[in-house]
Amino acid sequence: MRSLAGQVFLLQLVVVALLVGAALSVLVVQAQRDIMADARTRTLATAQTFANSPGIVAALHSAHPTKALQPHAQAARKAAGVDAIIVYGLNGITLTHSDPHQVGKRVIGPYAQAASGKPFTSTFQGTLGLSVVSAVPVKDPDGSVIGIVSVPVTVEKVQHRVNRQLPVLFGGAATALAVAAGGSALVSRRLRRQTHGLGPVEMTRMYEHHDAVLHAVREGVLIVGGDGRLLLANDEARRLLGLPAEVEGRRVTDLGLAENLAAMLASDRPATDQVYRAGDRLLALNKRLTAPHGPGGSVVTLRDTTELEALTGRAEVARERLKSLYDAGLRIGTTLDVKRTAEELTEVAVPRFADIVTVELLDPVLRGEEASAATVPITELRRIAASGLDAGRPLYSVGELIRFVPAHPVSTAMTEGRPVRAGDLSVCEGWLAQHPERARRILDQGIHSLLVVPLRARGVVLGAVDFWRADGSPPFEDDDVSFAEELTARAALCIDNARRYTREHAMAATLQHSLLPRALPEQSALDVAYRYLPARSGVGGDWFDVIPLSGTRVALVVGDVVGHGLHAAATMGRLRTAVHNFSSLDLPVEELLVRLDELVAQIDTEEIAPAEDGQGTITGATCQYAVYDPTSGQLALATAGHPGPAIVRPDGTVDFPQLPVSPPLGLGAGLPVETAELSVPEGSRLVLFTDGLIEDRSRDLDAGLESLREALSGPERTPEATCAAVMEAMLSDRPRDDIALLVARTCRLGTAQMAEWDVPRDPAAVAPVRSACARRLTEWGLEHVVFTAELILSELITNAIRYAAEPITVRLLRTASSDGPAAGTLIFEVCDGSSTSPRLRRAKATDEGGRGLFLVAQFAQRWGTRYTPTGKVIWAEQSLRDVATPEAEGLGDVLLDQWDDTAL
Repeated sequence: MRSLAGQVFLLQLVVVALLVGAALSVLVVQAQRDIMADARTRTLATAQTFANSPGIVAALHSAHPTKALQPHAQAARKAAGVDAIIVYGLNGITLTHSDPHQVGKRVIGPYAQAASGKPFTSTFQGTLGLSVVSAVPVKDPDGSVIGIVSVPVTVEKVQHRVNRQLPVLFGGAATALAVAAGGSALVSRRLRRQTHGLGPVEMTRMYEHHDAVLHAVREGVLIVGGDGRLLLANDEARRLLGLPAEVEGRRVTDLGLAENLAAMLASDRPATDQVYRAGDRLLALNKRLTAPHGPGGSVVTLRDTTELEALTGRAEVARERLKSLYDAGLRIGTTLDVKRTAEELTEVAVPRFADIVTVELLDPVLRGEEASAATVPITELRRIAASGLDAGRPLYSVGELIRFVPAHPVSTAMTEGRPVRAGDLSVCEGWLAQHPERARRILDQGIHSLLVVPLRARGVVLGAVDFWRADGSPPFEDDDVSFAEELTARAALCIDNARRYTREHAMAATLQHSLLPRALPEQSALDVAYRYLPARSGVGGDWFDVIPLSGTRVALVVGDVVGHGLHAAATMGRLRTAVHNFSSLDLPVEELLVRLDELVAQIDTEEIAPAEDGQGTITGATCQYAVYDPTSGQLALATAGHPGPAIVRPDGTVDFPQLPVSPPLGLGAGLPVETAELSVPEGSRLVLFTDGLIEDRSRDLDAGLESLREALSGPERTPEATCAAVMEAMLSDRPRDDIALLVARTCRLGTAQMAEWDVPRDPAAVAPVRSACARRLTEWGLEHVVFTAELILSELITNAIRYAAEPITVRLLRTASSDGPAAGTLIFEVCDGSSTSPRLRRAKATDEGGRGLFLVAQFAQRWGTRYTPTGKVIWAEQSLRDVATPEAEGLGDVLLDQWDDTAL
């Protein structure tokens, strides 16, 4: 419709549609008027006919007018096609009606005019729609009115007859519109052919700008007819070919052109970028035939390539360098390794740009440290990459520390931060002064030109790149400097990114190594070995721990903080410290994980709340905490979103026990943590691990667990051998995630190493228990600690009898050590039914008691309280290694040290 033909067609169609619509509207309005007139005429004629019908007067005067008139009224209504013929008395009583139920009812209506002897017709809106009613009086022969005949009819009922005529009207209108549209389409089609589908604005613009565009274009344009005559030539074609002013209409062979050029213009052969000489010009000719899209002939364009011929070589060089820069963007910086990035730079530049490329960096950059931004002379660089360098070229080798003289091009480039070009090395005094003998050998090898570009990123010089050219390559020119700078700038940014990654990785690794256990603590319940392997992408947040608890129990912990880097390592350190602190309180397994969950939720709140940009970090962490008791062989275990352990029984079978499922740390939302209680036979191996050991992109969780089962199955092995076997079987290369593996073989405390007594709540019971303890220590060969043990045990039992509740039980444990039978630990445990915990305090000068726990703290290695489901246990440990028995008078000195001289 944007074309001129389309607009004419649309205009004609709109005019015809308006005319047909107007005619149709007039007919419809006239039909509506005829409907109303027909309704009035019909009702009035029917009413007058019935009012003047024979016998109606007699019927009205009869005793039963309805009986006489009702059948006639119904018959007349059907014959007349009205809704009803109603006869009223002057008193308003209905005598006839289409609805028999309305007969005999009094009706009040606007019939006063009919009652006075004048018929009338009116229109009203009733329940059945728009209706017309006519009323006519029935007169006695003496002229008096004795009744009224009313005839109503709905307009819709009358309109049905007219509606049957509407399809004819609309059909005629549609036919007229279709005929008019067809005629307009024929006219428009012919017009479209003549105008080629162009719009008015386009046609005007085409004719207005035809000459301007044709003569302003920088290419010569010729239009040649099918008979070989020149139809059109623009100004550029006239200039390039040297044509006279009036050439249109002449044959191209008569224009004085070169024979081969004139033959091409007169032929019917197309051409693409064919070169012809016209005088002193070299022209590129393109020729296209106009058939079948137009009349026979051809269109020829001419372009002057005389000046472009000289630029072809330079354009090819520029294209090659752009491709080199594109390749550099793809090939440089594929890793975050400084040395590899420098090697990628040399591989891109050789042999496209230089015959040899070497890269030297500052030693701090190689270590990931910040290079100095100060503009001081830099003379020491280490060569880390080279390409194009063979054994016969006497240049410095890779890895060698080079000390440049101040006048050397490398020193100048590093100090001034700009490229330095030595087009002819044989006359470069600063380069020759570096090492005259080596310089002579380099020149003898054909190396003749050097371009040094400093590696500069974020305002700091990191090193230098040396581009060398040998025989067969031209010396470096000024045009080469800009390309070398661009190439070096891209590589410098990648090297600096790799340096920053190296620094961050070293910092994170140092932090992580400082936070992980450096050695396993001494304990006698488990034989433990471990492995920790950081991820390929850097340090992460996996950790493990072996924590000795009271009563020879040992806690095993493995955890995993989601993510890698400093944040994950720092979060791991916070969680590991929290686990140590919570375990020192002897909390139950489930309560420890609940408190750890609250800590992680608090960490998330602290890290997200201050972030104005909403980029706070959510800490995702899992943890598994297990406590093994060697006196009973029971293992209490709880996990928060962490994979469950594997248990290797003494016969070599592997079991993955089903544990209660709890959400990861920070997502517990106050939900309780459930604990699993397992009975572990002596000699079993407990295997705790993080998900990096069993999960990988190449295998799912079930496959990983099955592989772990196969690695753990088999004959009895030490924990150290088990770790080695698992790591060898499960890992093919460096993992994508951190791996922490903890293998612990269980030991049991024999009955010969334990002694237990029930103590009644009577002060007199202290002495028998103390004596029994002394006898047991003598049996164990520990006579040298009897005095101290009796003192500690007496104070603990007395304290329980005086302040606690029954039942009171005393247990004595003796753990052995690998250093010999004389080493180990002696553990005293007093269990009672009270939940109150004693605390150490300094007694006043007037107090008679309050010094018992002070003595326990002085002579025990450590002591504390842990709670049980039925009460508490007060325990104390005494090391058997190099024990010095306190003398009796020494005990008095200890007690006297509680008071100062003023108090005494």
